[in-house]
Amino acid sequence: MALSTSPDTPLPVGEVSRLIGGWIDRLGAVWVEGQITQLSRRPGAGVVFLTLRDPSYDISVSVTCYRQVFDAVADVVGEGARVVVHAKPEWYAPRGQLSLRAAEIRPVGVGELLARLEQLKKTLAAEGLFAPARKKALPFLPQLVGLVCGRASAAERDVLENARHRWPAVRFEVRNVAVQGVHAVPQVVQAVKELDESDDVDVIIVARGGGSVEDLLPFSDEQLVRAVAACRTPVVSAIGHEPDTPLLDYVADLRASTPTDAAKKVVPDVGEEYERVRQLRDRARRCVHSFLEREERGLAHALARPCMEDPHRMVDERADHVAALLERGRYTLRHLLDRADSELSHTHARVVALSPAATLRRGYAVLQRADGHVVRDPAEVTADEALRARVAEGEFTVRVDAPDAAASDASASGAAASGTPASGA
Repeated sequence: MALSTSPDTPLPVGEVSRLIGGWIDRLGAVWVEGQITQLSRRPGAGVVFLTLRDPSYDISVSVTCYRQVFDAVADVVGEGARVVVHAKPEWYAPRGQLSLRAAEIRPVGVGELLARLEQLKKTLAAEGLFAPARKKALPFLPQLVGLVCGRASAAERDVLENARHRWPAVRFEVRNVAVQGVHAVPQVVQAVKELDESDDVDVIIVARGGGSVEDLLPFSDEQLVRAVAACRTPVVSAIGHEPDTPLLDYVADLRASTPTDAAKKVVPDVGEEYERVRQLRDRARRCVHSFLEREERGLAHALARPCMEDPHRMVDERADHVAALLERGRYTLRHLLDRADSELSHTHARVVALSPAATLRRGYAVLQRADGHVVRDPAEVTADEALRARVAEGEFTVRVDAPDAAASDASASGAAASGTPASGA
């Protein structure tokens, strides 16, 4: 239960320590797994002191046990070994210190470690951390390579020497860390995060030489695997030798069998690139020469054709045909014009012959009343009516004398003698 305290009613340190010890006593015995970092086994002492550490979270706790408990596993357990301890938490009130009183210690065997790693591998794979789709491509020529490795290690030397031999201008940002033991995981994770946060680093190499399964365990740690999966920068795993496959190999964007192989895969060989450029240049030159030769042959073939050797030949061959067609067209046009002229002349003659003017020239006249009506019947006129006579050369006025038809005919016959010429006669 929560305690009720205030600045006026504080608890003494001894009371707080006593209460903490009471709460810890309620926890009971637990099974704890960790790695032994310190081992104190004094001759003649009945108690053995251990420090048990969690490498993933950089947390340690003190463990004590009776000599006979530790002697049961003394032959297979030492500093750096992973163990499972059945212990009861104890609180040492005078010093305010927490420790574990071990009643049994069991070493974690290689088989058990491999089984746990296999289970962790399945869990991470189910989350998609090993999926090929999430892997990033490495840059062709990285300007700055981040390297995480042990201090003055063979892995560091192999990567740097091989990379600079392949491309002397390549630059490295090296982070020396512990690559085994309890401090390996937090230091490697921190180094990877620092390099990933740098905008200048193009690719990160995590390298370590070979070792036993226990030595390579830090590179199968879940915390490290998730840190690499979260990186924006491509990561290359170069851990151990070809048969070694820590979980880091699965989550990295590229797996290298050895540190030397990592240098070869990350940095191109300047000699090979020069040779590739030379080959491409020669290939391009051959392609251009081949293209020019093909086009020259095509041009020569085109120029060898008769129409290109004598361009006017086709025109000359067609000149006579064009002249004949022109003469034929002129002849046909003249014929059509002559026939049209003849037809026009005949039509004009017929029109002239049938025109009223021609009839009048033969001596006929047309009588019209004052309203312009043509007189066709004597009954249409009256006595003493003035009529207008139209002849070939003009017109004049006549008057009807006799009212009857016979007299009208006579009057009409003599009208010319007694008539008055019109203004246009």
